[in-house]
Amino acid sequence: MAEPDSHPNPSILSHVSIGTNDFMRALVFYDAVVGAIGGRRVMEHPGAVAYGRAYPEFWIHEPYDGAPATVGNGTHIAFVAASKAEVDAFHAAGIAAGATDDGKPGPRPDYGEPYYGSFLRDPDGHKIEAAFWDDELARRLGMA
Repeated sequence: MAEPDSHPNPSILSHVSIGTNDFMRALVFYDAVVGAIGGRRVMEHPGAVAYGRAYPEFWIHEPYDGAPATVGNGTHIAFVAASKAEVDAFHAAGIAAGATDDGKPGPRPDYGEPYYGSFLRDPDGHKIEAAFWDDELARRLGMA
């Protein structure tokens, strides 16, 4: 098994994709929230757009089978934020773009003292989050 530091990409995920019932509304929404954490559209196909910082990590698409998109109960997607300010900006951009608040920005000590996050429901009802892990605080607490 390869050592984690030896792999060119430290993530274990290639990408995540979710369906939408209103493609244009979803694009406006995700342009805003992903932009707030330094991401952008990196690939586009008819009925599908991928977001990321460098490569396509998060896809929004119309369901391929033509059936309505549905929300996964118990499912949520967390985006990496570089700071508490980015978490705050993500939440504010989401609310402004039509999200429903599902957890205002703030510390989440149940997830670890260095954890700061916020939760939203996108216009289709998907639960999304922006999360910041304070590496400096984790080191001071002996967690890193």
